[in-house]
Amino acid sequence: MNVDDWISARQRVFVSGSSNEPRGLLEMLRQCQLAEDLEFIQFPLPGLNQVDFTTWNATCHLTTFFMTPALRAAYDPSRVNFLPMQMRSIYEYLSTGLDVALIQVARDVDGNLRMGPNVDFSDAALSVSATVIAELNEAITAPSGSPPISRQRIDHLITTNHHLPTLVTKELDSVSLEIGRRVASLINDGDCIQTGIGAMPAAVLRHLETKNDLGLHSGLVDDACLHLIERGNINGSRKPVDTSQHIVGMAIGSNNLYRRLPYMPSIVFRGADYTHEVNVISRIPNFVSINSAVEVDLFGQVNAEMVAGEQVSGTGGSVDFMRAARVSPGGRSIIAMPATTQRGAVSRIVPKVQMVTALRTDVDIVVTEHGVANIKDLPIKARAEALIKIAAPKFRDELRAEQRKILSL
Repeated sequence: MNVDDWISARQRVFVSGSSNEPRGLLEMLRQCQLAEDLEFIQFPLPGLNQVDFTTWNATCHLTTFFMTPALRAAYDPSRVNFLPMQMRSIYEYLSTGLDVALIQVARDVDGNLRMGPNVDFSDAALSVSATVIAELNEAITAPSGSPPISRQRIDHLITTNHHLPTLVTKELDSVSLEIGRRVASLINDGDCIQTGIGAMPAAVLRHLETKNDLGLHSGLVDDACLHLIERGNINGSRKPVDTSQHIVGMAIGSNNLYRRLPYMPSIVFRGADYTHEVNVISRIPNFVSINSAVEVDLFGQVNAEMVAGEQVSGTGGSVDFMRAARVSPGGRSIIAMPATTQRGAVSRIVPKVQMVTALRTDVDIVVTEHGVANIKDLPIKARAEALIKIAAPKFRDELRAEQRKILSL
């Protein structure tokens, strides 16, 4: 099998990411004598995707929409190109110019061939790639709600057998749980929610067991979401769009999550052109977007991707969801984060953020362990004061002093 003959010089190669990375296929390619000047394109996630394409030969480079620890430690960082772009726009970007798609597929319980548990950009890549190389992973069973794929659409198929990468949230601390409690108090029966990855979303979901008839339209489903679906708290019964279905782009979590998905047809996987599409979400009333951040400034601007001048993540899909929440009837855009970092030494409510991921017009509510700041429709001075009130107490005087300088108040 001459795997290296399947890819030619100067081609643009899409690589499926997160939990559906074709790891066996990538390992085979890594050991080949690949052509020159290949551009690999991937949306990797920390803890799941570790491939450093700059080690494959002296001319391979990577275009990424999300920075990870593995990429920041790349063999040749000059060949890692970060492209800031929101999820919905990434889908369109990938729809216009790819040569090869590297994907992972699996068979469902009935033996039908389906995509694995991440389809964010699969349709975009498949629609334009002249060559599709797929890894058929026999160690997994495809989610019943994942899109089918025809064997005829696959040009080259290799068979492997390996477990999916897992990502399990660590034990939640008291601060996260308090923030989760405060956010959950803002969620009403019948709301449709969106959450992300990490401690903050897990803490919020932990506190939703008393809510009823919630909907889910999100970038992902994880173990905490699965728990609420199986309990019946999330059932989608009040959604006028995709009623009784849980719309997601990917699954990230434990082996138990992956084992349950083949038997849960209500969890439906759709591309980012649907999960992150404002025209879809605008038809869902009471859509609540819940995201975290690195820092929020006194204007209400959000930095969710840069720490100490270093790109640590990416724009992702949070802004897509924030803006969709603003046009959903009764929708809310919530940012939830601890008030401090570095063991309380640094405030996360700051005078000005170092990088603007979300505009001050994208956020309705900011929540920390110290309170809830509903800044929607507040004028500049009032929103600054509301944000200072939820900062850690020891930083409030300093922030008020900065407020007077910055806002000339």
